[in-house]
Amino acid sequence: MGTEAQTDGTEDIAAAAGGERRYRREDVARAAGVKVRNLRYYQERGLLPPPRREGRIAWYSDDHLTRLRLISDLLGRGYTVNGIGELLAAWEHGGGLSQLLGLEREMTRDWVQEEPVTMTRAELRELFGPGATAEHTRRAAELGYVRLDGERVTYPSRRLLEATVALVRQGVPLGEILDAGDFVQVQAAALADRFVGLFRQHVIGAEGLGPLSASQLDHVREAVAALRPVAGEVVATEFARAMGRRVEAEVAELLRTEQ
Repeated sequence: MGTEAQTDGTEDIAAAAGGERRYRREDVARAAGVKVRNLRYYQERGLLPPPRREGRIAWYSDDHLTRLRLISDLLGRGYTVNGIGELLAAWEHGGGLSQLLGLEREMTRDWVQEEPVTMTRAELRELFGPGATAEHTRRAAELGYVRLDGERVTYPSRRLLEATVALVRQGVPLGEILDAGDFVQVQAAALADRFVGLFRQHVIGAEGLGPLSASQLDHVREAVAALRPVAGEVVATEFARAMGRRVEAEVAELLRTEQ
């Protein structure tokens, strides 16, 4: 029962016919990191096209999600709602908005491809055994490893869930696994900052995306597609090399102690 956890239903909702994704109001707001009430406000101000309706259900697309993320980013940079409206209108008038939105999709898609797993708290306790506590669950939620919704718990990443279960079954305390996860997140964030900084400086340039022409935006999008696998490959290769060296040294130390 604990290992046969079901997938999160909201992911089924988001998978539309024809391969395109579509979202209910709450789902697109959550994915964009905005409040649900902001969607209607942005629509009233002309920043966000209205959703497509099927009966009483309003469906939002990836284009809506991209626009919402762009709006949030511009607000975070100090733009006003009126200023964002003028900026979007200028991009649309100059023909660059579609390229800009396409670039945003290219830059943000496919970095994380995970299968979520949802279970009850009882199933969670059965999966991890008596060593798992409510404090572990709370901390896992703080680290983003789980989402809590009443009696239901969702792991956004099946792979991380399976890795955690495997470590626990080998005798590694869950608290120490969370400590290691916290450490890895900090290091991964530093690596991501480094790679993004290099791309920002040498590919996009100091002026940012706003002044770029449509052809320049296309160039940046092509660069993103070409460089996307590089960061992951570099990190995976270097980690594998480091693990090889560390394990070799550990084995040598164990052999010495046995003599």
